[in-house]
Amino acid sequence: MTLLITGATIIDGVADKPLTGNAILVERGRIRAIARREDLDPPPGVQTVDMAGKFVIPGLMNANVHLLVNTTLETLLRYDGRYEELITEAAQVALKAGMTTVFDTWGPRRALMTVRDRIDRGETVGSRIRCAGNIIGFDGPFSGDFFGKAAEVASSWFVDRVNATWVENSGRHLMWMTPPQVGEEVSRYVARGIDFVKYGASEHGGLAAGAFLQFSERAQKAIVDAGHGAGRTVQAHSTSVESLRMAIEAGCDLVTHCNMTGPVPIPAETLDLFGRTRAGAVIFPVTEAGLAYVKGAVSDHEWTMWSAADINARNLIGSGAPILLGNDGGVFAREMLREPWLKATWNGMPEQEALGRLATGHFAWLRAMEEKGMAAMDLLHAATRNIARAYKVDADLGTLEPGKIADMLVLDKNPLEAADHYRSIHAVIKQGALVDLAGLPAHPLLTAELPAPLEEEGNFKRFLHNGARLPGCPSCVSGGH
Repeated sequence: MTLLITGATIIDGVADKPLTGNAILVERGRIRAIARREDLDPPPGVQTVDMAGKFVIPGLMNANVHLLVNTTLETLLRYDGRYEELITEAAQVALKAGMTTVFDTWGPRRALMTVRDRIDRGETVGSRIRCAGNIIGFDGPFSGDFFGKAAEVASSWFVDRVNATWVENSGRHLMWMTPPQVGEEVSRYVARGIDFVKYGASEHGGLAAGAFLQFSERAQKAIVDAGHGAGRTVQAHSTSVESLRMAIEAGCDLVTHCNMTGPVPIPAETLDLFGRTRAGAVIFPVTEAGLAYVKGAVSDHEWTMWSAADINARNLIGSGAPILLGNDGGVFAREMLREPWLKATWNGMPEQEALGRLATGHFAWLRAMEEKGMAAMDLLHAATRNIARAYKVDADLGTLEPGKIADMLVLDKNPLEAADHYRSIHAVIKQGALVDLAGLPAHPLLTAELPAPLEEEGNFKRFLHNGARLPGCPSCVSGGH
């Protein structure tokens, strides 16, 4: 298919300023030329698309998503054996929201790779997926690293089945091993076909709010060397200033949610290290309105962590580290979004501010970083070029240049004037083809409307309602349900 895009202002991610008066010629899914219309020689039968008054930018990317993030017991029981359907739905939600490539940094390896390959072969519509499978060193969804309470109520057979689907040979047992043994296990996991490696430099879960270190410095270096030796990029999950420093010194190509360092800001020397090594900094920022919401919903202790993360996001802008858009984006079942516990998280914020929503969180990210002082062109680079470079796919993706894959986003409004203009999606072009946005997701599951209330629900009387509590010992009468 040959496509000629005319009339638009082109923001290619390379030039310092937008290009006007040029057209984009696409052949066989790649950009053949960007030049004045009269200087191009399109072949017969070319499809010409007039985008006068519009703005064409590279397809957005997301450095950190979880296409199967809804790993509650209820969801994984309901969709047992259907994980690929949930991942496909999420990939289509991402594409509809302007993300032509996403990097899944934690999920069930085999299901992710299956959907990845179907999309790459053109059998399924969706955002291009690159995946890491499990986070090296972490246990599965039904463990203390994530949602351990599921193991208290589900059968051990189902708990082990789910955890094995995520973990395989990449889990917590590695912490008992010597660095060479860790490297060998990582190499075996990489050989199963993952696109990049992610490991835990610090813990996940609630044992110490992320303060515990997961691997020694020697073990981290062994993980990085194993990944690089197999031609993969390597990144770390980090939630403390020491795990951050160790991950950068181990040679990580990027560090995920690096602004999250507990109640203390990143030291100046670590910011300098980031700048010198040019490791990619995946930042999780929150808008001013989002921070105000959270402050009213969390404890004073938790607020010190949110506050430090905000200071870090601002300081990283001037550190010299390449900043990458990432947000833990996922699709949450509608019934989960109604849960009271969600209110104290960034997914419980009003949708305009909620960072972790796959369909809208990247827009909140862009506005949050704009509020913290990031320049307009730097925002574009953070969502495109910087991600492609960090994952070493910039020969094909991240900018609009001849020879590169024709992934483009067409906007009604100029994104360099305001970050919220990224929401004004007019069209998405992936690999040279216009995407039918109205048809996505093709088979809604988690995004489907909840079923109508049962007749019995209208007659249901709670023993304890959700309003005022009975007086008495709170450990005896919780009144939760």
